Amino acid sequence: MHFQLDPPIDRPLRDQLLALWSDVTDAGGAVGFLPGTDPEEIRPELVRHLVAMAEGRARLLVGRDEEDGRVTASAFVYFNGHRLMKHWIWVYTVMVHPEQQGGGSGRALMAAVAEAARGFGGIEGIRLTCRGGTGAEHFYAACGYKEVGRVPGAIRTDDGDRDDITMWLPLHT
Repeated sequence: MHFQLDPPIDRPLRDQLLALWSDVTDAGGAVGFLPGTDPEEIRPELVRHLVAMAEGRARLLVGRDEEDGRVTASAFVYFNGHRLMKHWIWVYTVMVHPEQQGGGSGRALMAAVAEAARGFGGIEGIRLTCRGGTGAEHFYAACGYKEVGRVPGAIRTDDGDRDDITMWLPLHT
């Protein structure tokens, strides 16, 4: 997989991101929606990320398949607007295509996120949240993140309430 920070945003990229988001959702990925969600319901969330990018509040990291160049992984990185929290970033909507999962692509994506963050200058840590009960917290822990907070039952899904787990990765620059 080849990673690219801030790829040019065009229609093919938007379509590939939407397809990735839909495929990850349908496979049970905890990316803000539940399986069976119509891609058109996902589109406004993608547009919100793209607007944040256009406003300079966010960046996009994509992973492309080496053979066909298709986007098979992505993560949105957000800068803090609060003057006392500009030394760390948020990572949202971390996705790896279901066909690519289990082979190291997710760890490679998270390593690329950390590498990009180090290149932003002055960033000392990465914060993200994940849905409990999905195993995501174990994945992030394997990538070096530590659980630093948990809100029991904060996420409501069709199969019950899930914890909202906050994870932190300190960056040693």
